[in-house]
Amino acid sequence: MLIQSQIKRVVAVHDLSCMGRVSLMAAVPILSSMGLEVCPLPTALLSCHTQYPEFTFLDLTDEMKRIIANWKSQGFRFNAFYTGYLGSPEQVQVVEDLIRDFRRPTDLTVVDPVLGDNGKLYKGMKAEMVEQMRGLIRLADVITPNMTEMFLLLNRTYRHDNLQDEELKIYLKELSDKGPAIVIVTSVPVIGNPHLTSVYAYNRNGNRFWKVTCPFLPAHYPGTGDAFTSVITGSLMQGDSLPLALDRAAQFTLQGIRSTFGYEYNNMEGIMLEKVLSNLNTPIQVSSYELI
Repeated sequence: MLIQSQIKRVVAVHDLSCMGRVSLMAAVPILSSMGLEVCPLPTALLSCHTQYPEFTFLDLTDEMKRIIANWKSQGFRFNAFYTGYLGSPEQVQVVEDLIRDFRRPTDLTVVDPVLGDNGKLYKGMKAEMVEQMRGLIRLADVITPNMTEMFLLLNRTYRHDNLQDEELKIYLKELSDKGPAIVIVTSVPVIGNPHLTSVYAYNRNGNRFWKVTCPFLPAHYPGTGDAFTSVITGSLMQGDSLPLALDRAAQFTLQGIRSTFGYEYNNMEGIMLEKVLSNLNTPIQVSSYELI
């Protein structure tokens, strides 16, 4: 008889970059620090993440299938499924099959629809992946697109200026209508204040919209989106409400950026997670969420 794990398990479907705190190298320490067992399902093995000028890349699609088949044969069960970077339409199909085969009614599915940023697809990301991701989010309970990904999923022209709350609420609800009960959009500019940035969220259960605003620091660190969604996943698995999860994720990401910002440091390595992981086990000091 298979003994049930006493700790909640999260399948983390991300690439594994050997240099840079992104993808699995962000998800594993964050979720583990939040008391969850992380079961990695790597989509690819890279020497370093793709924002470096050179990197090696090993596609692991076939190995993903073998891993999943092994899990199925041994009757393993999981409490959450959390997906990030997927490198091909075939990998999207593998993930869809994983969710359909393993998910129970009480399990959580979080999809970070990694497609692009700043109005453009990421390097190596094909337009076909946008359509595939539109299919995957139908299976999700929670999605966490940035602004670019929001417009891609909605098949709308990208904009980043003068987006009013009422317009954003329409977009969030349109995305929720495609499947996920919770839609969280990150990196939303604050009109008239370039020193602030916001996260908007919609929960179809209760028909409520939330917003968290925090300072914007003029530095780019790969992996902050992975860190944010990992904390969202961990918080919801711990039983936090959506607004509390938003607060926790936004504050942790900001703490990570601030802890890194003052150093003479190669930003490509990502935020110094090691300096702030302990903060995940402390109570939220100041709540900044708003009901809109």
